[in-house]
Amino acid sequence: MRILVVEDEPTLAAQLAATLGGAGYAVDTAANGRDAGYMGEVETFDAVVLDLGLPIVDGLTVLKRWRALGRTMPVLILTARGDWHEKVAGIDAGADDYLTKPFHMEELLARVRALIRRAAGQASAEIACGPLVLDTRSGRVSVDGQPLSLTSHEFRVLAYLIHHAGEVVSRTELTEHIYAQDYDRDSNTIEVFVARLRKKLPPGLIETVRGLGYRLACPQ
Repeated sequence: MRILVVEDEPTLAAQLAATLGGAGYAVDTAANGRDAGYMGEVETFDAVVLDLGLPIVDGLTVLKRWRALGRTMPVLILTARGDWHEKVAGIDAGADDYLTKPFHMEELLARVRALIRRAAGQASAEIACGPLVLDTRSGRVSVDGQPLSLTSHEFRVLAYLIHHAGEVVSRTELTEHIYAQDYDRDSNTIEVFVARLRKKLPPGLIETVRGLGYRLACPQ
């Protein structure tokens, strides 16, 4: 799953990127509204953490433009303490949630997880697909109650598939969602990660849809 962090304060931006990266997300960053606006238009993100007080172009303007262009990724806005009007304006502009500075990183992670789950139509923090269970709070994966050991990229591929269980997901889509912008992307590596996952998961759980991509098929 891929996150865009838009924050102009360098220390906070680094903390956000490190926290989200440590939680298993691919993270891109932008330090001003102009760059953020462009990235949100041309790249694909599963969620955005957006500070409203940005240089060059303010966050509210960026958010309004994304929504006007039909960009529907969940957006969590960051606002200054006491600026209740910013929260209202942000929600009206299309934000999905807000967090007031200063905040605990654990709360930010919880809110990001919730936004991504809701966007995928998932209500519970634990997402199940037959015997496979992904706990979005801890990042732990299990099969029939037994923990599964995954590399970071295997986890990202599986997390995206289980958030979109039953849907056909192309290699290109997976590539866009598991790598940050500055990573050397190669869609051929997706086949390698899927092959590794198949060795660790019950047979038939990950289906290949010829010419289209992959589908996580959950037993009824």
